[in-house]
Amino acid sequence: MAQESRNWQPITLGRDMPAPAGAYSPGTRAGRMIFVSGQTPKDPRTGVVEGDDVTSQTRKTLENMRAILEAGGASFRDVVMVTVYLADESHWGEFNAVYKTVFEPPYPARAVVGAGLRGILVEISAVACVAE
Repeated sequence: MAQESRNWQPITLGRDMPAPAGAYSPGTRAGRMIFVSGQTPKDPRTGVVEGDDVTSQTRKTLENMRAILEAGGASFRDVVMVTVYLADESHWGEFNAVYKTVFEPPYPARAVVGAGLRGILVEISAVACVAE
């Protein structure tokens, strides 16, 4: 199938990084908007989950998100919307404490939902808007 021209570009972490296991881009950029696919606490090179509690898994997940944002020319300061999936909603407090170490007021819009995450404790996606 011939690839059609699109109004957006995929964001990748470089040629030395393995492609995602699924049919998705880690992030995409459409004009000033950057869309970060759901990031998890997996090491992007090995696929191994890092951390055994929500605090350490949130740190790794946000580290993975930072890499995608930076590859697209953005930072956490450019994020306007975050969607968080927690395997256990009772972990909200621990998650939120780590979240506040990378995001600062005024905070982006956010939704936090409970979800079955198949062996991980947190997944986070985001939308950023960068200056022209």
